Amino acid sequence: MDADRLVFAGGRVADVDGTRRADVVVDGDGRIVAVGADAADSADAVGESGDAAVETVDADGKVVAPGLVDSHVHLMMDGRPDVATVDAESAEMLSYRAAANLRENVEAGVTTVRDLGAPGSLALDAGRAVEEGVLPGPRVVACGQNVVMTGGHGHWFGREADGTDEVRKAVREQLKRGAGVVKCMATGGVLTEGAVTGAPELTEAELTALVDAASPKGVPTAAHAHGKDGIENAVRAGITSVEHGTFMDAETADMMAREGTYWVPTASALEGIVENGVEAGIPEQAVEKAEDAQERFERAWEHALEAGVTIAMGTDAGTPFNFHGENALREMELLVEYGLTAAEALEAATVTAAELLGVGDVGRVAEGQRADLLVLDADPNEDVTAWRDADAVYRDGDRVA
Repeated sequence: MDADRLVFAGGRVADVDGTRRADVVVDGDGRIVAVGADAADSADAVGESGDAAVETVDADGKVVAPGLVDSHVHLMMDGRPDVATVDAESAEMLSYRAAANLRENVEAGVTTVRDLGAPGSLALDAGRAVEEGVLPGPRVVACGQNVVMTGGHGHWFGREADGTDEVRKAVREQLKRGAGVVKCMATGGVLTEGAVTGAPELTEAELTALVDAASPKGVPTAAHAHGKDGIENAVRAGITSVEHGTFMDAETADMMAREGTYWVPTASALEGIVENGVEAGIPEQAVEKAEDAQERFERAWEHALEAGVTIAMGTDAGTPFNFHGENALREMELLVEYGLTAAEALEAATVTAAELLGVGDVGRVAEGQRADLLVLDADPNEDVTAWRDADAVYRDGDRVA
């Protein structure tokens, strides 16, 4: 911010607390200091001495909303039909792709992301580059490498580990690198050749060891899990969030709701594969597995909504035809198609996702929060497509798009 104060005047504010007429005042450190009907005329807006440099954004007829939080991305992937071909690229090329994807996300209004798997320290370094101002992008919470069984789903960019002791060591390696979340593969997946989509891979004992190793650092955990047995293993182990949860049944949903396990559905990932198919270059075995999974995914939604499972928005961006910059906008619409209201989708993509990531000062338009703000033409609490029409994107009070 070049000015001492940034003021959004004359518009409405929309967040999890509803939609209301309010001005928003941001200080020079990128923090919101006032929100209210007359905030633009308050001492907070002009500074105590009255001589602060003030930049005013005319928000008349507009809606100021919090930036989106995507709980599941892969910054080094680019939406290509066969993600396994990424393994043939150099670390330098993957870094360039990550830099481009960071920009695509933030310009689309995604101001915080959680990267759930990349080779080496690539995603962790991407987060540091954004934090230090080297690259434009959203703030990044990253896991480093996924913890996977030998030859398991995503083994080509994960940290292979077998047995509880080796899993603990793998977790500690990621924490040493600075991981803000620990991610594992509890079951097979769609995009790894030879993997059985819902079959358990890491055992419950290994998952418990993973959680135990992460807990002393206060670091949350995430488990890729499609099948019922793998999901339930993860929940019993104390995993913080289940990613995908495709074959969830009523019993599993009840367990997740009872234990407070977050669900990150990543609806965009399956849609990208099924809608484009083999004709677009996606491997045949991946398409077959995705088609089977999507039919069961629809039933998983019914169970999750009935049980009251806590849902956080995440996209699995980078998987086939699931492009960074488009991912969150489509995912929000899919959340509504699967049964959430526009306001519930907003909650999933702001305060709930921020809570999951452990980032407590984003997700609301409120005093003390970071000024991660979007200026929209329509009210996202009423119209989920409003997120597609951002006139401006601010991160920490700086305009980035």
